[in-house]
Amino acid sequence: MFTDFIFPIIGVIILISSIFTIKQQTAAIVERFGKFSSIRQSGLQFKIPLIDRIAGKVNLKIQQLDVLIETKTKDNVFVKMKVSVQFKVIQDKVYDAFYKLEYPHDQITSYVFDVVRAEVPKLKLDDVFERKDDIAIAVKRELNEAMAAYGYDIINTLITDIDPDIQVKNAMNRINAADREKTAAEYEGEAERIRIVAKAKAEAESKRLQGQGIADQRREIARGLVESVDILNGVGINSQEASALIVVTQHYDTLQAIGADTNSNLILLPNSPQAGSDMLNNMVASFTASNQIGESMKNAPARKKDRNKDGSES
Repeated sequence: MFTDFIFPIIGVIILISSIFTIKQQTAAIVERFGKFSSIRQSGLQFKIPLIDRIAGKVNLKIQQLDVLIETKTKDNVFVKMKVSVQFKVIQDKVYDAFYKLEYPHDQITSYVFDVVRAEVPKLKLDDVFERKDDIAIAVKRELNEAMAAYGYDIINTLITDIDPDIQVKNAMNRINAADREKTAAEYEGEAERIRIVAKAKAEAESKRLQGQGIADQRREIARGLVESVDILNGVGINSQEASALIVVTQHYDTLQAIGADTNSNLILLPNSPQAGSDMLNNMVASFTASNQIGESMKNAPARKKDRNKDGSES
């Protein structure tokens, strides 16, 4: 009775042990008595119980390995670089990836160290930042040549971080800040120069227009005085009397304007009727003297020219 139950149970266990499944993007290595037998892909698979065994599984997905390296540049600056290597097992070379290389991560890390420490010492620190893509391409090229024989395909290599010493970074920041301050000072100086030139041009234009306005004002005043004298002459007042009358009128108009302005300072002016006549006489005397000086200056060169021709005074 016991054997009737034990043999079916053993049969079920053997049947179950002969069935196994493999996940997507995974390959399984099956060995028979310790020797390679086959590579099984994803899905439901069968093996001979007690004879075949699953030696291991290989991940076919794209993997990433981050390698942190410290090296020295050409200008003797130590930097830490982070290199990210993206790789995968070639599906047709699962055997080589499983049996030829035991620690693929260590192998890739060694090649990355070797290439980076051969390329970076050729460059200055600024060039390392500018040519990091060239370093990444060199790492990828070297890894592809080395790892292809082991069944690995290098998808991409990236320089994800370049970290110089903290003192070097502070010095670089100070240099950059000083350069930007210099540029800002140059722009501020140029803006100040433009403002000064614009202000000078505006002042020159303002003075020109102000002078033109004063000239127009005086021209109109003179025209008004001429018209006033003509009108007074028409009613029997001669030119001298008319001029005296106009001066007296303007004199009192000025006094009235000063008195009406509450913000004006104290000004002492003669306010008798005789003051206007005195002012007119002084103006006439000044104009007469100016005319005489002008006539003497015009005649002086002509007399000198006559002496040079005759040799004697005329």
